[in-house]
Amino acid sequence: MSEISNWMPEDDLVISHARALAMDAVQKVGNGHPGTAMSLAPVAYLLFQRHLVHDPNDPHWIGRDRFILSCGHTSMTLYTQLFLSGYGLELKDLQEFRTWGSLTPGHPEYGHTAGVEMTTGPLGQGVSTAVGMAMATRFERGLFDPTTTDGTSLFDHKVWVICSDGDLQEGVSSEAASLAGTQALGSLNVIYDDNRISIEGDTHVAFTEDVSARYRAYGWEVIEVAALPNGDVDLVNLDKAMSSAAQNLKQPTLIRLKTVIAWPAPNARGTSKSHGSALGAEEISATKKELGLNPEEHFAFPENLLTHARLVRKRGATAHDNWNKRFENWKSSEPERAKTLTRIISNELPADWDSLVPNFEAGKDVATRKASGDVINALAQKLPEMWGGSADLAESNNTSIENGGSFLPSSSAMKGANPYGRVIHFGIREHAMGSILNGIALSGLTKAFGGTFAVFSDYMRPAVRLAALMKLPSIFVWTHDSIGLGEDGPTHQPVEHFAALRAIPDFDVIRPADANEVAAAWKIIIKRGKASGILLSRQNLPVFDRKEFNSVDGVARGAYILKEASKSAQLILMATGSEVALAVQSAQVLEESGVPTRVVSIPCFEWFNEQDQGYKDEVLPPAVHARVSIEAGIAQGWRDYVGDRGVSISLEHYGASATANVLFNEFGFNVDNVVATAKKLLK
Repeated sequence: MSEISNWMPEDDLVISHARALAMDAVQKVGNGHPGTAMSLAPVAYLLFQRHLVHDPNDPHWIGRDRFILSCGHTSMTLYTQLFLSGYGLELKDLQEFRTWGSLTPGHPEYGHTAGVEMTTGPLGQGVSTAVGMAMATRFERGLFDPTTTDGTSLFDHKVWVICSDGDLQEGVSSEAASLAGTQALGSLNVIYDDNRISIEGDTHVAFTEDVSARYRAYGWEVIEVAALPNGDVDLVNLDKAMSSAAQNLKQPTLIRLKTVIAWPAPNARGTSKSHGSALGAEEISATKKELGLNPEEHFAFPENLLTHARLVRKRGATAHDNWNKRFENWKSSEPERAKTLTRIISNELPADWDSLVPNFEAGKDVATRKASGDVINALAQKLPEMWGGSADLAESNNTSIENGGSFLPSSSAMKGANPYGRVIHFGIREHAMGSILNGIALSGLTKAFGGTFAVFSDYMRPAVRLAALMKLPSIFVWTHDSIGLGEDGPTHQPVEHFAALRAIPDFDVIRPADANEVAAAWKIIIKRGKASGILLSRQNLPVFDRKEFNSVDGVARGAYILKEASKSAQLILMATGSEVALAVQSAQVLEESGVPTRVVSIPCFEWFNEQDQGYKDEVLPPAVHARVSIEAGIAQGWRDYVGDRGVSISLEHYGASATANVLFNEFGFNVDNVVATAKKLLK
């Protein structure tokens, strides 16, 4: 390997032992994916030792490159490099692979193991999230250092990905890769492990397209690196490809690397069995002999080789020190931007961050999507780190920042193009939009949102779930949230979606009742910093007069008494979103007929469930059994609130194409039905 700068015989020995570790770890636990970790060991080692800018002493250094193992099933590929680089993993951790409480779970988990930049496993998500990281890199550069020459800024860093055939078969990666080409994301470099093997065998049973031509058509640079005649990785040409990719600032790069899975196992190499099963003692012994290792040793790693590999810590520390010197100069020359960066890193908000958020006056009906758009623009004036857009529905979703400029590369001929623009045009790519938002959140210095119709949250669900799993502050804006969208019909009218989204753990689902609840909800979303989805109406909704109704401050607690009964309540009507106004109208009729009725707005189940029992009982007194929930979706999830004796007015079927008023009336979301249901319940 003399053609690689500073490559030494010890490097080859480290790689051989890394391959053995992959076999031993899977064999010990009895399950896992050894084959790819074996063939990718030299690839990951070359990347971490020679090309990735990182400091194992500080995994959160903002000047570092990011690395994502998109094919998360081969997690030993990453764990081995974290061990070799000195991120805190030791041999003991590799021996505990895929076991309870270990730092080496079956798939890499963000926030669990130092050096893991994102949770991967669902194929395609890593590649797509990396696109968001690369977009964030450019936006952050514009926020903090917009005038420095491309590629020389403190805030320029690379995003490196290793992905598999499976990643590129998943549709989400195609969506994201297409956008990456349009955005000319030169900081993004993807190494495609083209080993032509998956669980069902040869990938050509389902995957025969010309991947290189496809990515060139997306606008990527594609570099092909063949395997050596013996089947091993051609590290010399891979090294050249990595260097070339790092120098291309105008295009994302796909390095198409031919490998042989499980190389150099005598019998398992090139087989689907090696993809997801332990190789067995005999095959491991034979493979160690091929590698020149002692077949009787397990989890062996000579101290001198580990010392050699961990020299990367010194190189990383030196790079970090040099960056710090430049950073101090930057802080002196850019004090205001430095102040903003310090605030963001400290997870703080400006003192007056919400001072421009509007207070909506009663007397004029306002669609909550419109109110949300007004709030976004108010927040954007105080939060320069806030940006976002829509999956080609910005005018409908109200997710555009006025005069923000279109986030597009300087090479774009589109009107309003600005490489540091605040309006992201995701195109009709809902799933990729979700993953990209996660990548922006993981990058850590900005706040991004993305919008589409609520019914299309189905297209985004895997990314939404990952946002919740990683505890990211990704913000999903979903408008046209019910049959209230009207004539577009049942294909566009969400029915089961509220319940489906609420079923995701650690995910906040907010459905505000009026414009002021929207404003309150956005403030809470920004302050909480959790994965959140806000559901908004297409149709206009009345703005409640807070002199007559209780304060909007109750939104922060997830549910609150919007309108108290005239005397001790006999009945509670509870609702979300557009149906809260119906509850108010129905309560008035019930009161006039002698039924004291409390109206409860429940904008967020999750926030309400966090409250102490005393507050819950205050809003929903256990002694009041007559309870009716009203929501234009399936009733799933409401039983906890209406109780065993309560009733839900819900939509247990698909909608239809007609005006909103007709649909609500035909499907029982009207005063007559609510009143009749309540009186029947009281009897």
